[in-house]
Amino acid sequence: MCAVNGGDIRHILSGVLLTCLTLPVWAGWHQDTQAVMGTRVHVEFFVKDDTAGAALLNAVMQEMHRIDHAFSPYKDNSELSRVNREAGRGWVDISDELLDLLVKSAQLSELSEGAFDITYASVGRYYDYRKGKVPDEDTVQAAVKAINYRYVELDPASKRVRFAHPRVYIDLGGMAKGHAVDRGIKILSAAGVTQASVAAGGDSRIIGDRGGKPWNVGVQHPREPGRMSALLPLVDTAVSTSGDYERYFEKDGVRYHHILDPGTGRSAEGAWSVTILGPEATLTDGLSTSVFVLGPERGLALVNRLPGIDAIIIDPQGQLLFSDELSELQSPAP
Repeated sequence: MCAVNGGDIRHILSGVLLTCLTLPVWAGWHQDTQAVMGTRVHVEFFVKDDTAGAALLNAVMQEMHRIDHAFSPYKDNSELSRVNREAGRGWVDISDELLDLLVKSAQLSELSEGAFDITYASVGRYYDYRKGKVPDEDTVQAAVKAINYRYVELDPASKRVRFAHPRVYIDLGGMAKGHAVDRGIKILSAAGVTQASVAAGGDSRIIGDRGGKPWNVGVQHPREPGRMSALLPLVDTAVSTSGDYERYFEKDGVRYHHILDPGTGRSAEGAWSVTILGPEATLTDGLSTSVFVLGPERGLALVNRLPGIDAIIIDPQGQLLFSDELSELQSPAP
């Protein structure tokens, strides 16, 4: 999955947010960075032909914007917004793509015993992280009754969805960026690209290496913005980080962040960050949220049951915790 020197893992795993580091660009390498989906999207790959490279960069970025337009809860004309307006009153026709994401979200909800739940937004919509707005207790208690992933009822044969509770509101923020990253990689792979990195905020996916060497992925310290305290040399893997510092504010000594516990409607408190490594970014994106809500003990138990998935958790004491496979790499060689 990932190229990591086992003897050095204790030194290179010491931070949180995963961001592809800026590296020198040589002939044949193409890259672009844009603000999409409320985050920084970076694409980099190798193609000898400059014209083909420019066309591929444009195609990937257009796909990112398309996904943002389709699944943003902040755009009134998005497909997701239409579902949120209408599905509480009855069946709503949806695209194959949205149906697939809703099926995958339900599977993640079952796998995580409800820790992953796109209906968290029934409460989450009342938080405003830019303005430092916290919903009052009455609002939370009323809205939390609409949080239950089973309220999202699907009719796959007819490609329809409806909500079993009139106050349900969904948000795909826990997997949409990972989905966009996977779509970008699919476009590049279909064009014959074998060395590439696509990143959207805390979600990245890498294919191949970078000029014969692993891709260096940096990890930011959770409590010291701008400090890049770790390096992960990676090939052929997806990486997602969920952290309590990505979108947050502090009020009366309490840190309110965007990763909500579906059971309480309040910010989850079991970790500072969770990093998941796996084969696809849609999966690692959803799992990083799930494990963050579950907390270290239950989260690691889940990851250790999943083949091909690894986890790095930083708990509220700043301690690094590893899933079983990474713990083995951490152990000193005999």
